[in-house]
Order: sequence, then structure tokens, then C-alpha cells
Amino acid sequence: MLPSSILRPLAAVAALIGLGAYATIMLRGTQGVSALMEKRHQIRLLEEKNADLARDIEVKKDRIERLKKDPATQEVEVGKRLGRVHPGDTEFKVPGQHTDTAVTK
Repeated sequence: MLPSSILRPLAAVAALIGLGAYATIMLRGTQGVSALMEKRHQIRLLEEKNADLARDIEVKKDRIERLKKDPATQEVEVGKRLGRVHPGDTEFKVPGQHTDTAVTK
């Protein structure tokens, strides 16, 4: 039987080795630091995408409000969609190309 003066330090060393092995496995495993970094990167990308979508929504809301309230904006949009040209406007047509806008004199 080993004396207790040797067992105590030996047990402490064994515990430290066990904790070191456990920490290494946990830090390098599927739930480790690399996985945490990847998740943070994905979160950052999704937050940026979310902010872009929120900006797009605001731009579209503003456009809808302008279309609801501003007759000039309505007229321009209808002209674009139907291909209308106002009296006094000059329309240039190039064969083989689709034009969306009319040029005013």
C-alpha cells in the first residue's frame, strides 16, 4: 500500500490530466470553439440579411405611400407599365430593344 503522502499528489495529477483531456475534447468537438465561431458568423450574416430586408420593406412602404397619395407618381408608373407617352414627349424606339422610359423634349 502506498503512503498517503504519495497518493494525494498522484490523485491531483490524475484529476488535472482528466480535466485537461475533458477540456480538449469539449473545445475541439462538435460543441467546441470552432462550432461557436461558426454559429456567431451565421448569426452575423442573418442579422445583416435581416437589416437589408427591413430597409427594402421601408423603401417599398414609402413607394406604396407615394403611389397612393401622389398623382404624378401614379401617372409615371402607369405610363411605364402601359408604355404611354405624354403629348410633347419624344419616344425613341430601337429595334430589338424594349424601352421603359420616354425622353421629354
